[in-house]
Amino acid sequence: MKVLAINGSPRKKGNTQLMLDAAKEKLERVGIQVEDISLADYDVRPCDGCDKCTKRLWECPIKDDALALLKRMASSDGLLIGSPVYWGGVTAQLKALIDRSTISYQTHAMKGKVGGAVCVGGGAHGGQELTVMQIATYFFMSEMIVACSEGGLPGAMALGNAKGDVLEDAEGLKSARYVGKRMAELIKMGR
Repeated sequence: MKVLAINGSPRKKGNTQLMLDAAKEKLERVGIQVEDISLADYDVRPCDGCDKCTKRLWECPIKDDALALLKRMASSDGLLIGSPVYWGGVTAQLKALIDRSTISYQTHAMKGKVGGAVCVGGGAHGGQELTVMQIATYFFMSEMIVACSEGGLPGAMALGNAKGDVLEDAEGLKSARYVGKRMAELIKMGR
């Protein structure tokens, strides 16, 4: 069993990674392998709307890392996706990958996989709910099963500006751990 933990932040080891790590600990504790992917390490360009991928499945004329990432996502049992809040939503890096997912959408490659979302915002009401909803919407449209945080929210949300701030948000870290725990339960149910 394998989960890809995708960090949508342009900062590799910031607060978003700390939230992903909190969720990962629950997955790894029950023997689920978690592979970290930082989108900061990859070239994923925006979709140009050519629709060629709808006619020739698993092909894209844009020569970047998106297709290889989508194949890795399709071969996993689950996706744990994190993003900082940028202007009330996910980062451009993550949005580009989501938009390029038309390729996996066409073949229902993500159907039945488990998805978990985490995010970090700089303000107490800084767009965290919309950000996790954007990630959850990607999961829903991909026919995935969403691991909610405690209380039924579609993901874990935390507060943090400076690097490491999220470590002071006990509730945020608790919600990330719950998402990881719930993902593990759902993945194991499907096996």
